[in-house]
Amino acid sequence: MAGVPVVEGFFDPSVPALLGTRCTECATVFFPAERSWCRNPRCESTTFDEVELSREGTVWSFTDAQYQPPPPYVPADPYVPFAIVAVELAAEGIVVLGQAADGVTVADLAVGGRVKLITETLYSDDDGDKLVWRWRPIKEA
Repeated sequence: MAGVPVVEGFFDPSVPALLGTRCTECATVFFPAERSWCRNPRCESTTFDEVELSREGTVWSFTDAQYQPPPPYVPADPYVPFAIVAVELAAEGIVVLGQAADGVTVADLAVGGRVKLITETLYSDDDGDKLVWRWRPIKEA
């Protein structure tokens, strides 16, 4: 998908993959990436390796956004409610929050359901498409 991330450095849209960091001392993974100090209270490290996070995960929780978020969020006009998904990335041991893919509602989600990371256009301006990561349910075969 052509375009650039709305927030630079959070994800690689060409893969797509979220970009995080792993502490070189305690192996704790962070998203968004940590650059200063390890947030693990048992660790004092200040060095990290950049890592691509898992592209699939399990729905940990979800809800819907029936109200328009404040700036810097750029809403559709008119505003269209969307689902928000908390996804557990088992390999990393973290939960990452993100919007559900276009057309996915809370009726399409279930705790424990599998989802995959995709990128979609949040909005377009004179400079082109601005991309965000989103979660799409994986259809069970």
